[in-house]
Amino acid sequence: MSEKNTITVERLSDGRVVQVMPDGSKHLLQDKTDWEQLRAMTESEIEAAAVADLDNPPLTDEELKKLRRVPDLKEIRQKLHMTQEQFAMKFHVPLGTLRDWEQGAKYPDTATRSYLRVIEKAPHIVMQALDG
Repeated sequence: MSEKNTITVERLSDGRVVQVMPDGSKHLLQDKTDWEQLRAMTESEIEAAAVADLDNPPLTDEELKKLRRVPDLKEIRQKLHMTQEQFAMKFHVPLGTLRDWEQGAKYPDTATRSYLRVIEKAPHIVMQALDG
């Protein structure tokens, strides 16, 4: 695929999608979704439409079981009774990055998600390891 027929898009934090132009400017892409029609669909119509989509069929129960939940950073932090600043300092995470993750502006990479799972399961061991 050449650069001629490739466009760059970005999803904004509010859910809107913009095209990023070569000069860096951004143009809002028109939403062509018929939201009234979608809201009027029954559960069986939704399921039938999903099954009919050969490019993106629904996951089977077996496939769903293999998926791992992305750790909820805010939930983990609140269970530890920590502010964003305290969590960032204690677990050596840049404060701006932590805020971006909590606000959904950015998402942790695979290694970081694993780190967050360890913090979620054994926070005191992680703290001890980092302090030592």
